Amino acid sequence: MTSAAPLSNVVVVEIGHSVAAPFGGFILAQMGATVIKVENPGTGDHARKWGPPFRDDMSVLFETLNRDKKSIVLNLRSAEERAELVQFIQDKADVVLQNLRPHSIDELGLGAEVLLAAKPSLIYCNVSSYGHVGPMRLQPGYDPLMQAYGGIMSVTGEEGRPPIRVGVSLIDKGAGMWAAMAILAALYERDRTGKGGVLDTSLYETALSWMDAQITSYLASGEVPRRYGSGAAQIAPYKVFETADHYLMVAAGNDGLFRKLCTVIARPQWADDPRFISNAARVKNRDILCDMLQEIFHAAPRSEWIAKLEKAKIPNAALQTINDVVDNVQTQSLGIIQPCPDNEHMLVGLPISFDGVRPQFRSAPPHLGEHNDDVLGRK
Repeated sequence: MTSAAPLSNVVVVEIGHSVAAPFGGFILAQMGATVIKVENPGTGDHARKWGPPFRDDMSVLFETLNRDKKSIVLNLRSAEERAELVQFIQDKADVVLQNLRPHSIDELGLGAEVLLAAKPSLIYCNVSSYGHVGPMRLQPGYDPLMQAYGGIMSVTGEEGRPPIRVGVSLIDKGAGMWAAMAILAALYERDRTGKGGVLDTSLYETALSWMDAQITSYLASGEVPRRYGSGAAQIAPYKVFETADHYLMVAAGNDGLFRKLCTVIARPQWADDPRFISNAARVKNRDILCDMLQEIFHAAPRSEWIAKLEKAKIPNAALQTINDVVDNVQTQSLGIIQPCPDNEHMLVGLPISFDGVRPQFRSAPPHLGEHNDDVLGRK
């Protein structure tokens, strides 16, 4: 590996909006691909207006998903402008990545069947809501809908309290990751065969993949998984505790670590208590154990507990707020929060390095239609 931009010879046309497809395009752009973002006249990507906060007349959410891309504006209802895009795809594109409303891409004459008939080497990736088959394949979908419908909300939060959404766009970004991985695999296959093809992923399939452990557990036991707050269904103790001043995550994930924890908290006898002697026993008696631990952890400040736990090599982590995360020395050491080369913006880069080099921030998120002349060769 000699470059942190291994896709520098790849051209991607992104006919996408919101989060899922744009996040997939962002991954490819960060790896060096030329990503051409096709947007509607006037409004552009919906995410441009998702704020505040805004910078340079675009939301910071749009910035995070669309750095290192080029924006062109085309009225895809216009036969003339649509023909420009088709010609560009035939002449220069390796990949089309799209997440338009179900079947609208086909109505526009830009579906996979049409474009691959003209260019068999094209890789065409659909990111849909519920998948490309089944009775719900034409329905629209968004991240929170899939967190609900895919069961994620049913295991998130605490028992007896209203369902909550995971605070990040877990489903949208997950679908974008699957799309990017599928595209990378298809590029590898095309190098071998010369042929492209059609790739499909969806928000609902992404939700199901994140729920694999819970689904498998249900199939094996017949028991519907419940919510454990900050904890985990199969491990105890493995949750956030409140200390005298702050929250602390403690992960005593096996019998050896639990025995060490008992020594740290000055309760060595707990390690041989039949209720806690194995992980299975601790899971069965989770509520009793965690209530007892909570009383102990609340008696001293977090810094004191961290020092003791780290000395005993027991995994733990302070619960950080976002300002803590940004200022954290580990975050800064990684250099993952990167400056834009042509303004003062700072954005989070890819969590990947190639031979120790993280892909660089090459250009600011594009203004709407900024690259029409450059990409389409208009005078």
